[in-house]
Amino acid sequence: MGSSNFNKVLLDISGELSVDELDRLKFLVGDQVGKRDHERISSGLVLFRVLTERGCLAAANTGYLSGLLRDIHRPDLSDKLVSGGSEPPETPEPPEPERAKLDAAVLVVAENVGRSWRRLGRRLGVSEVKLESIARMHPSDLEETTIELLKEWRKSRAAQARTEELMEALRYCQLNLTADKVEDRLSAL
Repeated sequence: MGSSNFNKVLLDISGELSVDELDRLKFLVGDQVGKRDHERISSGLVLFRVLTERGCLAAANTGYLSGLLRDIHRPDLSDKLVSGGSEPPETPEPPEPERAKLDAAVLVVAENVGRSWRRLGRRLGVSEVKLESIARMHPSDLEETTIELLKEWRKSRAAQARTEELMEALRYCQLNLTADKVEDRLSAL
């Protein structure tokens, strides 16, 4: 990524950091930043400038900051840094009838899966890194967590996402009651 684009990404990230998140970042970089510099850090931009001066951050070296952003539970900002700020390309959707079936299935699954969402996610092929990121988004709401999981699965499968694949994964995970409820809902469509 070019330095101009890199600076734009850092500016965007700085604008999205809350005061609390900046404080947590400052705490995490305590070994890299001296006390005097620590006191003058009042924004993400100042922190990024200090990290650049210390050799911890550059357009070709974003790993340290990316890890810090994940440590403060901002995987979205970490992904933005790693991707260079580019928006992911629009993923093609399944045909309309399949999309309607998937939308209906997602709601039923989210209402019924509960704590088994990780097992279902693994069976659907969602990576452990994504599962951790999803878990951090909604730590106390299993329904929202399951919706995020299924969004991620649909995004990864794009136009190939099918309710049959979801049903197979539910049955494999011994979530037969949920699979039956999905079938009932789909037959009512």
